[in-house]
Amino acid sequence: MVSREHKLREAMHEKLQLLRSITNSHALNDSTIVLDASKYIEELKQKVEILNQDLEAAQASSDQNPLPVATVETLEKGFLVNVSSDHKRCPGLLVSILEAFEELGLNVQQARVSCADNFLLQAVGENEEQAESNDVQVVKEAMVQAIKNWSTGSTELE
Repeated sequence: MVSREHKLREAMHEKLQLLRSITNSHALNDSTIVLDASKYIEELKQKVEILNQDLEAAQASSDQNPLPVATVETLEKGFLVNVSSDHKRCPGLLVSILEAFEELGLNVQQARVSCADNFLLQAVGENEEQAESNDVQVVKEAMVQAIKNWSTGSTELE
């Protein structure tokens, strides 16, 4: 019976020493080791809470819709405009872009629009006969402005 109690005490001592090393405790008596372990657990809980808050903040910022991206290339008789967004729900964006085409005096000769997995517009616009010729930079700026106008208008509606 003595040997069984001795083995139990020895096992308990080993476990307390392991707890002491895991928690970086410098305590010498058993009760202080347990108190240090308790404080260590509380510190870990606080760290987990802070990490969860950071994770929620990161997810919230990634959930905010980044603005769509526009590229413009010069073609022989006009421009190729590509507008893409990682989000498929962009209500009103197509209208804003087409209004920008109209303001620039560009006729849409051909267009493809998709919103299956994400929003994608590819359009060929040519200058109207009476309109003055546009520069690629002017068209690009008009597309960026149309996207910005759409973005501020869509956030006001939400």
